[in-house]
Amino acid sequence: MASEINVTPMVDVMLVLLIIFMVTAPMMTSGVNVDLPKTDASPLNADTKPITVSMKADGSLYLGDDQVSADQLVDKLRELSQNDPAHRVFVRADAHVNYGEVMEVMGRITSGGFTHVALLAQQPPSAPQ
Repeated sequence: MASEINVTPMVDVMLVLLIIFMVTAPMMTSGVNVDLPKTDASPLNADTKPITVSMKADGSLYLGDDQVSADQLVDKLRELSQNDPAHRVFVRADAHVNYGEVMEVMGRITSGGFTHVALLAQQPPSAPQ
């Protein structure tokens, strides 16, 4: 009789779990799929977590992962930012959305009193680091 513990099955299970978490973690970063336009601009650094407004190709608006109407947008933003007009708001819009519609949403947000509104874009894969 051998009194040794065989750790090989435990290591195999741990490696499989590690691979599963490595594959699924990047998929959990944003809930709404939006085809972002490409740009060479460098990312901004700040301390507070920004509020993200997403606009899909069909024109539907999302605040985080929750769908909102255009009329509810400013009220929900005020609620999430705790009435802080300097809270950062990022607007993500699908590359196929009409530019006028994106500007209308940004105008609605700025007319609601928010002063730090920015558009998000995706860097092309061949952009210099």
